[in-house]
Amino acid sequence: MKIRHYLVVLGALLLAGCSQPAAKAETRSGGGGTIVAINHTKWAINHFSVDGQSGIDAIGPWQGGGGGCCYAVPAKWRPGMTVKVDWESGVGGSKGFPGFADREKFKKWKKDMQAQNEQHSAVVPLLDYTGQKTCGITVHFMPCDEVKVTTSCVSPGRPGYPINEPLQMPEPKVCPK
Repeated sequence: MKIRHYLVVLGALLLAGCSQPAAKAETRSGGGGTIVAINHTKWAINHFSVDGQSGIDAIGPWQGGGGGCCYAVPAKWRPGMTVKVDWESGVGGSKGFPGFADREKFKKWKKDMQAQNEQHSAVVPLLDYTGQKTCGITVHFMPCDEVKVTTSCVSPGRPGYPINEPLQMPEPKVCPK
């Protein structure tokens, strides 16, 4: 039930974003919308951006979020088109949180948590959107620090949505390089 509710909310965000004005850039003249993400990993996404535009929200493990406005792609797709996604991943929980009463314990816990954060960057191909309406961009964070993106106006989980991996994907013991 949580996944269904999540997909409805994400779909509403995507549709709402489609009515937003396109980003004001000469090369970005396609349909505009929000920057949202779906996290298929056990790690939190502390923050992320697409081509330098912030996705706004932090995203917990196996969740979705974002909401940065506005993102638009060029009106015409060309082979080789890419976007740059930057993000920080970290621990997706507060295990061992000592509370705030003992400041030294809290500072040590916070330092230990931050030590597990990792910075990532990927140049990701844009799927062909020729003949389709575009609605911002949805970033899918996958295991092994892989990223997929789509400009589709179709809601995740619906027929015609181009990225169909399950939300809770297991992380392999060894990631391909």
